[in-house]
Amino acid sequence: MTPLPAIRPERLLDRLAAFAAIGRTAKGGVDRQALTEGDRAARALLARLARARGFALFQDAAANLFVRREGADSGLPPLLVGSHLDTQPTGGRFDGALGTLAAFELLEALEDAGLATPRAVELVAWTNEEGSRFSPGCLGSQAFAAGRLAPEWLEARAPDGARLGEELAATLAALPEVAMRPLGTPVAAYLELHIEQGPVLEREDVPIGAVSAIQGTRWLEVTMEGAAAHAGTTPLAFRRDPMVAAVAALHHLQTRVMPEDPAARLTVGRIRAEPGSINAVPERVSFSVDIRHPDAGRLAAIEAEVRDVCTASATAQDCTARVAVRFDMAPLAFAEEMIRAVETAAAKAGLASRRLVSGAFHDALFLARVAPAGMIFVPCRDGVSHNEAEDVEPRFSAAGATVLLGGALELLGLAG
Repeated sequence: MTPLPAIRPERLLDRLAAFAAIGRTAKGGVDRQALTEGDRAARALLARLARARGFALFQDAAANLFVRREGADSGLPPLLVGSHLDTQPTGGRFDGALGTLAAFELLEALEDAGLATPRAVELVAWTNEEGSRFSPGCLGSQAFAAGRLAPEWLEARAPDGARLGEELAATLAALPEVAMRPLGTPVAAYLELHIEQGPVLEREDVPIGAVSAIQGTRWLEVTMEGAAAHAGTTPLAFRRDPMVAAVAALHHLQTRVMPEDPAARLTVGRIRAEPGSINAVPERVSFSVDIRHPDAGRLAAIEAEVRDVCTASATAQDCTARVAVRFDMAPLAFAEEMIRAVETAAAKAGLASRRLVSGAFHDALFLARVAPAGMIFVPCRDGVSHNEAEDVEPRFSAAGATVLLGGALELLGLAG
């Protein structure tokens, strides 16, 4: 009888350490931003490991990298598993890398056991999930789901001036031996392991999160305009100060939106005053508002509140307000069959699990547009992510990889 495949935790941990060395920072984190030399080095290492095991390799026009273990019927769409290898400028060792390398461990476990699968199983390392160097984030998975690269994406510029289209071409050229395939090939289902990037699982000491949904995200840009004036000579009655309007609006929103709705998220991450002189009343103040909610209706209601509050605050200061939508992603509920596959795999492995909603968006969000998709979360220490201090206990890395393998076997109809 063919032995049941099993994860080898030590091998997975060794691989995590090897990839963490690519772009290692002085504080123990990783700087391996998308389409940089570090990103290419990580892709090259994954390709070498894949060739050593006899797996096939492919890449597409978005530089998504695929590692394929063939199945009994090569004509069937594959089961796809994976995540990403790019990081934030001061990123951690596990965000993305854990899911990608656990997926490779899954392929190796199948190969070690000599288990024939009814269809191919493919690992994918998605391009530019983070979006820290180029916009948009999740570029690779978005292009895969759409079957095309939007022309305007190719013109995006990094802070160092690099053009995305040129960096993409250089990244593809760095693996000339890897065969090209079209964007958006059919997929039977997609499963992704990721760190939670929040405190819930660790706080409850639950090793596995069965992700039920991803909350919607909307990015707004608010611009308030008044009149520039001398800071020392302009009395209050003569001021049209957009900073006063902005502060009043933000105070209202920060003390109302999240306190009144525990599921809501509202964040102001960027604010700018123009002309930016220390001794002048600003003429213009602009700021970003990131709003999130798992319910589409509530997300729209929060946006409406932002618009109303900003307009009222601006009017009170004899200023004007404009609100523009810069990014809009609707909430997503994952397919029940995918959630159950994760829960069943966890139960069979003797691991506790709970359902939870993802506060961040991931590549799985876009794959869900073309195939059943699901996600597995594991705890990260103190919920810290996008930070060099990001850490995951070895037992949780092993648990996540075990459930990823078990979930794949459930979806392949091979679970015991």
